[in-house]
Amino acid sequence: MAAPLELSCWGGGWGLPSVHSESLVVMAYAKFSGAPLKVKVIDNTWRGSRGDVPILTTEDNIISQPAKILNFLRKQKYNADYELSAKQGADTLAYIALIEEKLLPAVLHTFWVESDNYFSVTRPWFASRIPFPLSLILPGRMSKGALNRILLTRGEPPLYHLREVEAQIYRDAKECLNLLSNRLGTSQFFFGDTPSTLDAYVFGFLAPLYKVRFPKGQLQGHLQRLSNLCRFCDDILHSYFRLSLGAFSCMNRNQQQIDLGEVHSHDSTT
Repeated sequence: MAAPLELSCWGGGWGLPSVHSESLVVMAYAKFSGAPLKVKVIDNTWRGSRGDVPILTTEDNIISQPAKILNFLRKQKYNADYELSAKQGADTLAYIALIEEKLLPAVLHTFWVESDNYFSVTRPWFASRIPFPLSLILPGRMSKGALNRILLTRGEPPLYHLREVEAQIYRDAKECLNLLSNRLGTSQFFFGDTPSTLDAYVFGFLAPLYKVRFPKGQLQGHLQRLSNLCRFCDDILHSYFRLSLGAFSCMNRNQQQIDLGEVHSHDSTT
């Protein structure tokens, strides 16, 4: 019997299995590749002191960061890219680098730095899922980490004020969304009829931006005008994730149910 694979990640809301982009990347890739992950949603019993999830735990390893987790799954023969050509593999790396450079800073800003969004949506949501007194500390720590990550991604030292780069962040993100929309076109997935690593990354970063209800969402509004990207997110949610009365069940590519453990939805807005 294969060693159990347990993924610790932030939970869901707004019709999503997770509201956290990097958690969603791993969850989507697992569905595309058929990896039998047992998902452990972070709740009030969590004892971690940092927000560095998702974390994959096996019999012998503890792995964090989506790229490292996906590489581990590939080594375990769970490969969503086995049908890709060498050129498509190179394109995958190029588009993921584009997403991380051009789109990620604006997604982080939307969730963690834009004050109206942070205080009315992001902070209350995460604080409600973290045990006291960590709930008073960790969201602010995650917000500061997001701010530093934005500035470092933009090539500016953390001493620079975000307002100096904020306008450029959103211009770059909208350009990235346009490029992704043009690349997807009318196809179901980015490389035809079968989802791959690139689809997992695009879905992971776009779905929360598309679904979470923010009071301020200039990038969200731009995404909603790109109908093929919205359809792409909806199709993956419909085909690979099922929401049912307080518990998510996820279906792999053969529509076989994966054990998700005790995954409960806390979303009171739907």
